[in-house]
Amino acid sequence: MATMLLVMMAVIVVTGILGALHPSSNVEIIDPTTLHLKGEFVESNLGTALEPDFSVTVRLIATQYNFVPHCVEVPVGMPVKFRITSADALHGFLLPDTNVNTMVVPGFVAEVRTRFAKEGEYAMPCHEFCGLGHHAMWARVRIVSQERFATVNFTERRRCERQ
Repeated sequence: MATMLLVMMAVIVVTGILGALHPSSNVEIIDPTTLHLKGEFVESNLGTALEPDFSVTVRLIATQYNFVPHCVEVPVGMPVKFRITSADALHGFLLPDTNVNTMVVPGFVAEVRTRFAKEGEYAMPCHEFCGLGHHAMWARVRIVSQERFATVNFTERRRCERQ
């Protein structure tokens, strides 16, 4: 038993030193102090983007006490990849009644993949306490038809404007 305990402690120490311990969905490292300035999470890239393989990527930033952008539109029936990071504190990312549920840790990019079967709207709360304004940290994901998604421009998809 003592040998097993020593082996387990050694594994924890070695992986901790090598930086191999990360939250399960966070495998990419990002500098939270500069994420607005360069790279994937600059403001012009946030929101919903159609990829060449006809999948959809949604990029979001969680900040106290808001998700940026506050609402995104995604098409029904297509693969959707959410990529989200935090600029300041630990947050949660949850879409009730789906498989989307992850922690959003500053310095890491969380990625969750899903597909929506029907049109509708999901409230997206922060489910990790992030400070005094945590109770008001909500955003929305609107699932729309593929036809509507194809005809709406990038800016409108970030604001969930109705036609």
